Amino acid sequence: MNRKIAPFCVAALMGCFPAFGEIAPLATSDARLTVLRELKITAATITQVERDPSGTRTIVKLVLNPAKGSNINVEVWLPDANQWNARFLGLGNGGAAGNIHPASLAGPSGAGYAVATTDMGTAPNSDSGVGNREVWKDFGYRATHLMTVAGKQIVRAYYGKEPELSYFSGGSTGGQQALQEAQRYPDDYDGIAAAVPAHCRTPLHAYFLWNDQILKKCPFTKEQEASVIAAANEFMAAREIPAAAGKFVSDPRCSAQDIEDVVALARKKDPTLTREHAAALRKLFDGPRHAVTGERIFNGIPLGASLESAHGHLYLFKWVFGAEKPLEEINFGADIDAYTAALAPLLNAENPDLRAFARRGGKLIMTLGTADSVVPYHASLDYYERVIEHFGGLENVQSFFQFYLVPGLAHGGGPGINQPPNLLEAVRAWRENGTAPVALAGRHAENGKTAWAMTIYPYPLKTGWNAATSRFEAADGPRGGVERVAGRFRPPADE
Repeated sequence: MNRKIAPFCVAALMGCFPAFGEIAPLATSDARLTVLRELKITAATITQVERDPSGTRTIVKLVLNPAKGSNINVEVWLPDANQWNARFLGLGNGGAAGNIHPASLAGPSGAGYAVATTDMGTAPNSDSGVGNREVWKDFGYRATHLMTVAGKQIVRAYYGKEPELSYFSGGSTGGQQALQEAQRYPDDYDGIAAAVPAHCRTPLHAYFLWNDQILKKCPFTKEQEASVIAAANEFMAAREIPAAAGKFVSDPRCSAQDIEDVVALARKKDPTLTREHAAALRKLFDGPRHAVTGERIFNGIPLGASLESAHGHLYLFKWVFGAEKPLEEINFGADIDAYTAALAPLLNAENPDLRAFARRGGKLIMTLGTADSVVPYHASLDYYERVIEHFGGLENVQSFFQFYLVPGLAHGGGPGINQPPNLLEAVRAWRENGTAPVALAGRHAENGKTAWAMTIYPYPLKTGWNAATSRFEAADGPRGGVERVAGRFRPPADE
């Protein structure tokens, strides 16, 4: 494919949007606060309405109780009317959620957004979900949707008008929230930024448990882990562009023989790696399979990614089996079947039918990092391929949904990309101006400093290098190439 593609520059976007409109005040400041304090929202209690110490915005806190056993905290930050950009922004959470981080709201509200976020109903900690199906629903999808409904109601009451457009931005668990919104509630948002989405949720946590059990039986020292990562980077270097060769793995899709070769090279580089370590690595790189049927539950740790980061996060098993069951006793046969039946229909965001979202003009950008072992790329790449299958072709999907496989990006940063692209601004430009991103700009770090910028192209394109011009350029990349999670581990959504 020979196409001349100009990099997408997020910095240039700010001049593309309409300036903040002057909104006629509905009433005095005190009257506005009174309106909010007296506002009635279904199954909700407004617990606090106050002016921010900066004197530039109003903060609303509320609790949603849609069912007995459900307790969802929400905050909505409202810039003053003359600073509001007429946009509503929903923000995702991270991990098991359970709290709200004010700093995440301060920046967007300062930029003019009316912004809301939620603790997803898991406060004070993840143990709130032990045996509580209502918390499962809230964490899976309900809290984010009800936050959105309540947030827009508060916006309407405060400004006297609906938001002109609404956006959602989240990463990791926030990416799960993002895809749940697109799939279950396509009318909630006009544009969605889903970074490193943990959308294949129950298989992902089965992967965490698989790795946890292996690493407890056969631990690796930091030095041994570094040897394994270095061996993967060295082995895959021949497939890289020059700037990345030996530093990280841009495309970790591999064969069983590739895994054998990486294990052998790691043992050659580090004599402390035993045969037991080699056997453990084969299992870690392959990923969990059903103990009885052999079906794929999830894929393995990507070559070149951290081993240490790929385990833990086992609270979902406590939700189903109780806090007292030893995690090392959970098996990958009947126990995984029971766990899947309980949680997967509520937590997983796996539906490829995004027609309703596309029909309303919605725009969606999804990213995954190739060095991410917390939320590995496999399930999201395959999800995108299933959306393509559902829509009957890549071009039909790229008209509203783009996927970027970001070379060298780990969960939250390096070893490669240390400044991921601003997806929210890219989504907003696409939705408001019809400017589909043809590439995103990322920056790589070496020794803690930005070393070079890298242009990232939408899947299935990949980043190539033109030696004659010393420039990055788009190159054809392979489609698919990951083993699909078996259908019964990602059953249809419930309710």
